[in-house]
Amino acid sequence: MTRPIRLAISGASGRMGLALLNLVRDDARFELVRAVVSPQSARLGKAAYGDVSALRFSTWDATTGIDVVIDFSGPEGLGAALDVCEATGAALVTGTTGLDAAMEQRLAHAAERIAVLRAANFSLGVAVLTRLLREAAAALPDWDIDIVEAHHGRKEDAPSGTALALGHAAAAGRGAKLDDLAVYAREGRPGARQAGTIGFAVVRGGDIVGEHQALVMGQGERVELGHRATDRSIFARGALQSAAWIAGRAPGTWTIEDVIAA
Repeated sequence: MTRPIRLAISGASGRMGLALLNLVRDDARFELVRAVVSPQSARLGKAAYGDVSALRFSTWDATTGIDVVIDFSGPEGLGAALDVCEATGAALVTGTTGLDAAMEQRLAHAAERIAVLRAANFSLGVAVLTRLLREAAAALPDWDIDIVEAHHGRKEDAPSGTALALGHAAAAGRGAKLDDLAVYAREGRPGARQAGTIGFAVVRGGDIVGEHQALVMGQGERVELGHRATDRSIFARGALQSAAWIAGRAPGTWTIEDVIAA
């Protein structure tokens, strides 16, 4: 595109939304046209940049002139963002998780008409890690795999969405499904490890932004693949890179691995 990409952020008052606002303000690739919050948000109607900027936090209304929506809201907010994308033809980039089967199906159907890019983690480094683990799992089909992840003590879900995505990649590398291979807990006397399983271990504490390590273990040797995040803004940067990449793309379901492959 020769003009700036017209961008809307859904979930703009959340942690990721605010990080996106902070970065996109000085990013010449984009023109931010809407910063969307829930109708109950305390920020509704306030200036999006905390100054006299004309752009204010708002809800969705009759909306046109959007090329891409980045959504980090929640299942309900994602539904509203998807309504806008389907009505306007805008592409959707979303990191919203915890979706039910109905929303998963709706996203799949929407991808027949618009470009949809989904990721559990928008770190470009994690995207590379995912690819490497898939390749390692395929190249070493008889080796054991465990995934260890660590996050701050406030994180409520476990394993993390990123750890699960890594597990899915490892299983896919072996032509299998994670549901058939995953072992989420070991305690007491679980017995010897079952061949082919993919184990998970979880650490919670302090202010850890996010750490993921994949151990691919053979007899007498192992391969360790890992990623450590030290700055939350990496996720916002990855989301913006994804938005720049998907603008003008054909309908379909895309991933952040497509972005790094470009």
